[in-house]
Amino acid sequence: MPRFLTALPVYNEAAHVSAVLDEVLRFTPDVLVVDDGSTDGTSPLLAARVEQRGDIRVVQHPRNQGYGAALATAFRETLAGPWDGLVTIDCDGQHEPQLIPAFVAAATARAAGGSATDIVSGSRYLQRFTGDSEPPAARRRINAEITAEINRRLGLDLTDAFCGFKAYTRRALEQLRIHETGYAMPLEVWVQAAAASLRIVELPVPLVYLDLARSFGGALDDAATRLAYYRSVLDRAEAAVAAAAPGTAT
Repeated sequence: MPRFLTALPVYNEAAHVSAVLDEVLRFTPDVLVVDDGSTDGTSPLLAARVEQRGDIRVVQHPRNQGYGAALATAFRETLAGPWDGLVTIDCDGQHEPQLIPAFVAAATARAAGGSATDIVSGSRYLQRFTGDSEPPAARRRINAEITAEINRRLGLDLTDAFCGFKAYTRRALEQLRIHETGYAMPLEVWVQAAAASLRIVELPVPLVYLDLARSFGGALDDAATRLAYYRSVLDRAEAAVAAAAPGTAT
């Protein structure tokens, strides 16, 4: 049986982290929490859990570095261990841990022609589920615009560019070099995955929004600023891939 590590990037999730971890551990025994410099009591909760129960492992960033930085740490920890791959799941209660085995199964399945899957990405827009939330209009619009732009630029066929529920095989992780530390980290993944010809499969997941007023931080709470930021990340990622290509002039 393939062994996949499940990693949760966590920042100030004291209200959710214990319950989410209890649920995640029902479906996988191998759990890593990347505590990205929490200041709200999350860190003591995690430390107490490690000491009393020892059912998770924690890597703590001394200061908040960002969502992408937390996932980059999870990538490195996976590659440094015996794992066949990595599942990433958010800790805000918006993902359903019971789907973890389905993500692992999809990541280890082969297509009819025998080609292996490299990345399984959750999609909140691939199908409707009973009880789905209605997404905030600006977030849905920006997701749709950026997803369409990624498909056009990279020749992909995604329906949800930003879902954090994913499974990566070890082979995929070995191809990815994450530099984007913020929420736009998935965009860098798509650019690098397309350049490496990785096989991507989307898996439908329920659309759950528990915090409709979640802040992206500072200026990024403005929709136009956030959209421009996402496009700048795509531009930088594509330029980096082009610069690294053999024969590219420097």
